[in-house]
Amino acid sequence: MAAKAASSLQIAAARPCISSSRRVKAGATVLGVSSKCLPWTKLTSAHSISSLEPFKCSFTSLSVNFNKVVTRAMSESRENTPVSGLPIDLKGKRAFIAGVADDIGYGWAIAKSLAAAGAEILVGTWVPALSIFETSLQRGKFDESRILPDGSLMEITKIYPLDAVFDNPDDVPEDIKTNRRYAAYTNWTVQEAAESVKQDFGSIDILVHSLANGPEVSKPLLETSRKGYLAALSASTYSNVSLLKHFLPLMNPGGSAISLTHHASQRVFPGYGGGMSSAKAALESDTRVLAFEAGRKHKIRVNTVSAGPLKSRAAKAIGFIDTMVEYSKANAPLQKELSADEVGNTVAFLASPLASAITGAVIYVDNGLNAMGVGVDSPIFNDLNIPSDKH
Repeated sequence: MAAKAASSLQIAAARPCISSSRRVKAGATVLGVSSKCLPWTKLTSAHSISSLEPFKCSFTSLSVNFNKVVTRAMSESRENTPVSGLPIDLKGKRAFIAGVADDIGYGWAIAKSLAAAGAEILVGTWVPALSIFETSLQRGKFDESRILPDGSLMEITKIYPLDAVFDNPDDVPEDIKTNRRYAAYTNWTVQEAAESVKQDFGSIDILVHSLANGPEVSKPLLETSRKGYLAALSASTYSNVSLLKHFLPLMNPGGSAISLTHHASQRVFPGYGGGMSSAKAALESDTRVLAFEAGRKHKIRVNTVSAGPLKSRAAKAIGFIDTMVEYSKANAPLQKELSADEVGNTVAFLASPLASAITGAVIYVDNGLNAMGVGVDSPIFNDLNIPSDKH
């Protein structure tokens, strides 16, 4: 598979000599540096802190441009070449990513980053979306999106039908069983998917929960029905518990389970209702409990990534994702649009041995928006008709 050609992600080393107005790759950030003089005589790698002593000129100005993050994959042909920097190496690891149905969401970006680091990719796709996803993949519609940093194409070893709302066949109501979108597929409950993966591959090392759903997400919480609220928790929160319950027996010791949440679970974000904020807050709480249980019983790490807003197809269901993105750009400490790749790279790090002591954590990847409050008087929220005291 082409993904095997990418053995690791590498932090780019800083160059030893920089002239005024030039750009230097420093890890995942591109710095635009302007100074009167930079007599740098030696800077051999991004981690050579001791080599900073020769710096005898101070910066007179510093401008920083945060460009799209690009991770560098190393092909097998370079395996024997000494590596500068700190690599993320997932060669020989197998990942199951639940919640990949297109090529623009976080699930796809996570799959690419894991593949670029050398992992074998298995995905679970929501049953009603599976046919379109497979067809698009086979017809090459995703080929441009499949390109990895080393130029190869990401390969998905196998796609499994999955509806994480149902734990086993006994949970599936008759109207779903006979639905034409489900009738063509079998073994798509969580238990059956885990059994299929075990039969096909025996074990996995990485489990990713990248799915959520709330049928009443566009309703304020006070207008959300009990059914809609519980549906949001079932699809967005308990689904993670169910995945871990059924996949943990397949996971090799030292493996990693990662889920996705978002900043709305930490604060009031007007218009994001239907119980979804509650579901994601519960997901973060569950992360701590699951980390303890999975760590003690199976030696598996459990973390969650709290991602900022992204203009994915799934996010459009809430009706104002553009507003959320613009608000983030205007108010976050880093005023730029979040890239799905930035979330994918964070997941690759958490899945790697570099994060071997990190578990039970919520890692924010949102340009720092989590550190800020929400100003409901922002013009961006004008269309949400938020009640206010005018006097």
